[in-house]
Amino acid sequence: MKIRNFVIPVLLLGFIVSLFLATNLAALNKTQEPQEQPVRIPPEVKSVFEEGIITREARLDIPFTITNHFYLPAKENMHSIFLFKVKNADLGFSPIAPAPAPPEEKEEKEAPPEAEVVPTKLQCNSHIFLQVNRLEKNTPGELVSEIYIPVNFQAESSSFEPDKEELYTTAYPFPPGNYILSMAIASQNLEKIGTQYFEFSLPDPLSSLDGLDTTPIFFVKNIKRMSSPETRAEVHKDFFAYSVLQIEANIERIFSPTDNFEVFFYILGTQSSETGKYDIEVDFEVFKGEELVIHFKPGKYEIPLVPQPLHLKQTLVITSEEGERTETRNLEPGKYTLSLKISDKISGKSETKTIDFEVK
Repeated sequence: MKIRNFVIPVLLLGFIVSLFLATNLAALNKTQEPQEQPVRIPPEVKSVFEEGIITREARLDIPFTITNHFYLPAKENMHSIFLFKVKNADLGFSPIAPAPAPPEEKEEKEAPPEAEVVPTKLQCNSHIFLQVNRLEKNTPGELVSEIYIPVNFQAESSSFEPDKEELYTTAYPFPPGNYILSMAIASQNLEKIGTQYFEFSLPDPLSSLDGLDTTPIFFVKNIKRMSSPETRAEVHKDFFAYSVLQIEANIERIFSPTDNFEVFFYILGTQSSETGKYDIEVDFEVFKGEELVIHFKPGKYEIPLVPQPLHLKQTLVITSEEGERTETRNLEPGKYTLSLKISDKISGKSETKTIDFEVK
């Protein structure tokens, strides 16, 4: 089956050009800080981190889980994206009181006692703290970053589900290396502090590998362009930011036949020509067990960043008394594997990656 010819969307044009030139958060943070370093993580949280970091024992005052870790290149660093889930009730949502009416209007517009005004919005006021240390022989070493992120989401009270776990993300660029993340979610008064510890490794996006590799491959639900890149760490619900892109990923990797089916990844270890262009080919195939069910025409790319839309449709050859005919059908429900055979035509390197998904 033919895939859509890859033409870089207008959405990505400026982003691609500035990918390795844009100011990253780490550099911005460093240049704008005063000589005396501000306290980003209060002593109450630091002491909790110190208690658990050696054994990786989480504190469950506020239970949450770090579910995924993606990374994508950002200059000489890797933009590290952490996805986590936490219940709404544990983020401390409270009603936003309506603004009081001016004194002269109160007597005229005062509602009868039985008509109590119910706030329509809820406000979350929590704190997130990130501490990142280098990992040396499985032991926390040099402190790399301390990051404070206020969490002040609002929600509609009519649709608020206190027991529902929601997906949140935060991101920050780090140099290549091995790390341990200490993450805390804390109540506004720091009386409740929940922690998790997460080990991760980041490759060097500018190094020349013996072979090819990729950043973590993920499926995309939607991509939007923001007016400007983020200049400080933020927490987002259901999406993450990468430069000027707002990306909503399909974390569960479950699709209906009509859903957007798009992969996003960066190829490491490729070689450019003298003019700075790349010559990359990716052969996409879908398997059900050992059976090949969809073969797409190879995609060709002049950059190693690949956002590729595909389709969950299979072309069948139907034989009847009238002869042969082709028919396109939606992919049937079941579990599948997307295979990506990557070839760098300039260096001669190749690599195959796979990612599983399900159609319901």
